[in-house]
Amino acid sequence: MATIVNSALVGLEHLVYAKIISDDATGTTYDAVKEIAPVIDAKISPKVNSNMLYANNMAVANMSIMSEIEVEFQVSDLPIEVYADLLGHTYDSAKGIVESSANDIAPYVAIGFKAKKENGKYRYVWLLKGRFEEISEQYKTLSDKVDFATPTIKGTFFARLSDKKWKYVADEDAGYTGGDNWFNAVAVPTTV
Repeated sequence: MATIVNSALVGLEHLVYAKIISDDATGTTYDAVKEIAPVIDAKISPKVNSNMLYANNMAVANMSIMSEIEVEFQVSDLPIEVYADLLGHTYDSAKGIVESSANDIAPYVAIGFKAKKENGKYRYVWLLKGRFEEISEQYKTLSDKVDFATPTIKGTFFARLSDKKWKYVADEDAGYTGGDNWFNAVAVPTTV
């Protein structure tokens, strides 16, 4: 039996995304992986609906079903070209202008990142399918102290149609050695 390594998460880095080209019964295809921005904070909150069955005056069964997964990423900045790409807006790179329309539809994307552990190793994560929503923006005048305004992007993720999977997690403490390639494409782990 392998030894379980306990090492706390102490850092977060390398937030990336890849647009979904197709997701159907034949499989899921992703576009190239792109960088979002330096990440400050990540929160992944699966919503689970649970119910208990009672019979003979006692609990006899329990069933839980996961619905959607709410995600939030606080980033140091959200470059306008990434903002446009994640939310389906039009970006004119020659003029440096994003045009937002009420009819724009955010594309489905996968999100990847890695978390540093106190022993120097990493845990790697891919959330496989979801969409982001418009961000709340706050602007503030400069005062006598530096007050950084950092955006938070929020989205809803769920399982892919092709295989019902919603997340991949790999950990170097559990023997994972593919960290150098984790962000080359949306990870498709092999089963041993």
